[in-house]
Amino acid sequence: QVQLVESGGGLVQPGGSLRLSCAASRSIFSFNVMGWYRQAPGKEREWVASIMSGGSTNYADSVKGRFTISTDNAKRTLYLQMNSLKPEDTAVYYCKAVGSYGGSWGQGTQVTVSS
Repeated sequence: QVQLVESGGGLVQPGGSLRLSCAASRSIFSFNVMGWYRQAPGKEREWVASIMSGGSTNYADSVKGRFTISTDNAKRTLYLQMNSLKPEDTAVYYCKAVGSYGGSWGQGTQVTVSS
């Protein structure tokens, strides 16, 4: 069983920045892919960004150029740097890890973008 714990959410004004973290209970080298998803009130969960074990990254069009996904292997942590935040970025953000064992989700962290 793999545990993922997100942190770093909060309230930020439009145009501001936040960095989300997702700490894994085991080495992230064991994952094939890690990613961030979000779910806004009344909407389905949507994919935001992902990073493959080789380091390649992909982003949803809605966040491309504003968000950056990265990992720190020594800290077993996945990050999402979010800049130029917009009210429509408001959601609960979840991290996900997928490996040969299956997949795991974190519990989520709330991000609210409002003036």
